[in-house]
Amino acid sequence: MSLQLKNVSFYYESGGERKQALRNLSLEIGSNELIGLVGQTGSGKSTLLQLLNGLERPWEGRVLLDGRDVAAKDFSRKELCGRVGLVFQYPEHQLFGATVVEDVQFGPRNLGWEPLEVELSAFQALKDVGIGEDLLDVSPLALSGGQKRRVALAGVLAMKPEYLILDEPMAGLDPAGRREVFQMLLKLHRERNMSILFVSHSMEDVAEYAERVIVMHQGKVVLDGAARQIFRFEKELEQIGLRVPQTARFMHRLRDDGFPLKEECITPQEAVECILRQRGKSVR
Repeated sequence: MSLQLKNVSFYYESGGERKQALRNLSLEIGSNELIGLVGQTGSGKSTLLQLLNGLERPWEGRVLLDGRDVAAKDFSRKELCGRVGLVFQYPEHQLFGATVVEDVQFGPRNLGWEPLEVELSAFQALKDVGIGEDLLDVSPLALSGGQKRRVALAGVLAMKPEYLILDEPMAGLDPAGRREVFQMLLKLHRERNMSILFVSHSMEDVAEYAERVIVMHQGKVVLDGAARQIFRFEKELEQIGLRVPQTARFMHRLRDDGFPLKEECITPQEAVECILRQRGKSVR
């Protein structure tokens, strides 16, 4: 099972001029992956997400789901929407149902599912995001900001996607709120064996939660690999306007100053454990 872009290029028309957003980009997302996508504004991240979900079609190249071209006449648009779920930045702005449960049921109902299956999937999705039965018949507009975001996410989860794509899911949230949402995503990743691709401007969040990191610059993928491998390229990332997490930067400075570090530590917890282990060796 995989979701692929093969030699994809994409252009926007602006003021009578054609501007290139993606340049001969190839990328593959496998099953059960947890991926952070980073890059400066204008690097092509949002365009990439919209191509994966079928909201845009490539000017050149192909988007493949399990080897099938999603632009082919015999490929169902509903199938793509059901298998590749896209959660926009500030998804709570897209709530429109009269009640919470109606809003969450909209997606699976639109896919043509049987009524009982729609109901069961919606209830499970709401349970997964922590929305209780007391809120099912409440208007989404009456909810708190955090609750609205959870309901919007449940609306995508109710369609049981194999790939969940999120554009800045933590936008506007405080640190506690970001941690809460990420913990919820990790739980979904484990329990549903779902591949999750999230865009973030916080390198700290990417270091903490992503297993794989994709770095974009000027419409191309310039780095792609395990998080702790990617953050070794501090100078290269700085050259394209990105900074490694503060912890990784601090540990790099320690190594430069002669502190004997063999591990690549990218989170505060890892750094503390690494330094304590090294101190213990020095004492002995």
